[in-house]
Parts: sequence; structure tokens; C-alpha cells
Amino acid sequence: MDIDVYEMLGRYFSGEPLELMIAHGRSVAGLAVEIGRVLDLADDELVFLDQAAMLHDIGVCRVHAPGIGMCGEAPYIAHGILGRSILEEEGLPRHALVCERHIGVGLTRDDIVAQNLPLPLRDMTPQALCEEIICFSDLFFSKTPGKLSDRKSLERVRAKLDSLGGNKVLIFEAWLLRFGALG
Repeated sequence: MDIDVYEMLGRYFSGEPLELMIAHGRSVAGLAVEIGRVLDLADDELVFLDQAAMLHDIGVCRVHAPGIGMCGEAPYIAHGILGRSILEEEGLPRHALVCERHIGVGLTRDDIVAQNLPLPLRDMTPQALCEEIICFSDLFFSKTPGKLSDRKSLERVRAKLDSLGGNKVLIFEAWLLRFGALG
């Protein structure tokens, strides 16, 4: 499917937030496509990885995150479900699922209940290989201005996931083995 991700992002963001979303998306997409090549995925799957990684945070356009220029009303944690809604409206259901399932290493129903998150009570964990690759790749890059292309160390990613409790680090470690060492 031929999608102009830059044009689409430009319909939801402008100015510095648009530049930030493009830079973050390019970082995540670069790593995701690199992993896809290592796994010898078909060309159409590499294209999907690139597109979906570029669009995975589109829901940020509707959240309250003044540090990155977003003045919406929804809490930041909702950007995944908001992105799903946007991309479903755009006719991109597969891309939409990446949005919903990319938070951390995914959110389970138990996570939503235990953390009292303002989200629908459903499983939001990656179910497909491309969803896992983008979720994994996103862990290495922040949306902090000035640090958009800086890849986080494995130790930093592990520490962040460890702070979330449960088996989050174990999921990451399994992905690390599956997708190849990134030392």
C-alpha cells in the first residue's frame, strides 16, 4: 500500500511537533527496518515496518504533552488508542494496531487494572511480528528534543522496563535474542 506518511503526519502535526514526530519516527523506523532485514522479511513487510513505525505515535496529536508542544486533552498514555482510532479512520487497520500495541512492551488487561490506567480494558500487547519489532525499536528512542536520534543503551531500556514491574524485562530479553544483539 502506497502511503505518504509525511503528508499524513502533516495533517495532524505542524511546526516543531511535526519535526519531532518525523525525527522520532525515522529513528524507530530505521531500527525496525534494520531488524526486518536481519530477519530476512519480504520487501512488502519492510515497507510496512517503515510506514507503521513512522505513524506509530500519530495519536500524540490529541494528548496533553506541553513539553513536546501538544495541547490536547487526553492523557499521554492514551496516545496508542487515539492513534488506532486515527489510522482506522484513515483506512489503515493494520497500522492502527501497531499504534495501540506499542506502549512499553505492550499493555495487558492486568497492567491496565493494576495501574488504574484510563484505557479500555483489553489486551494491548503486540500480536504480530511487525508489531513486536516496532514496539521493541521504539524502546530505544525518546521524543525528547535534542535526543531524538540518540539510541538508549540496553541497560537504560532494561531499567525503564524493570520500573514497570511484572515480566516486562523478560519480554524485552526474549525480543533481544530473537531480533539480534544491538550492543
